[in-house]
Formats: sequence, structure tokens, C-alpha cells
Amino acid sequence: MRMSDLVAQYITEMLDEQNGSAEIQRNELAGSLGCVPSQINYVITSRFTPEQGYIVESRRGGGGYIRISRVKTDRGTAVMHIINSVGSSLDKASAEIMLNNMLQRQLMNLQSAKLIAAALSDRTLTQVEQDKHDSVRADLFKNMLLTLSS
Repeated sequence: MRMSDLVAQYITEMLDEQNGSAEIQRNELAGSLGCVPSQINYVITSRFTPEQGYIVESRRGGGGYIRISRVKTDRGTAVMHIINSVGSSLDKASAEIMLNNMLQRQLMNLQSAKLIAAALSDRTLTQVEQDKHDSVRADLFKNMLLTLSS
């Protein structure tokens, strides 16, 4: 398991244990997981974004912290928020992160996530020009989510 996955899993478990809101100290978390603090920053900025259903607040200084809260919304609103956050381009890694977040938040089932991941894979897009993969992937993802949400 990659370090970023381990950090994300740890933070997600904290959120689950603490009813959707966790307060962390970056240096302490990095020390306990055996990574550098910048890896904690990377995971928070890439996986715990408003588009993915999180609010992140931070306070700097000696007693500083990072507070991560899960936004509580109904399924339809959450899915529409994700669709709106995709934009005109979506790389494979970001699509996988979004699908994993949707699974964790129980916005879709495992079978649907696997089907969508297969449809968004580079293997599926082999007949599409390389420079258009991410824009086609974004369109596919948004349309599949729209279909699932209706």
C-alpha cells in the first residue's frame, strides 16, 4: 500500500470513529505514520477536498491543527456536487479517488464502482487520441453518475 493511501485510510478511519469530524496535528500524524509532513498535506489537499465532500480548516502555529469534517448531504446532492466538480478533464488517478470516496460514503455500490472504473480505464480509451483521454473520461464519468443518480 502506498504511503498516500495509508495516510488517507488513517484519516478516514479517524473521521468514521469521530462522527465525521477529526482534528489532527500534521507533525504528530507524520511521526506516527513514519512519513514527512508534506505527505500529510498532499493527501489532505488531494483527497479531502470540498468536491469530495469535506471541509478542511487549519490553524498554524505551535498549537496548530488541521480539522477535517465530512459534509453531510443527501445522496442526490452529494452526487451532483461530484458531477459539478469534475470539470472538462479527469485523469485516471482522480477518477479512482472519487470512486473510492463515493464507495466509502456509500453513494454507490461496489459493482457500480467497478463498472465505472472499467469504463474509465486507459484500456477502454485506446481508440481515443491520447491527448483526449482525460476529456472523454470526464464526460463518461459525469454521464454515468447522472444515470446512477436518476
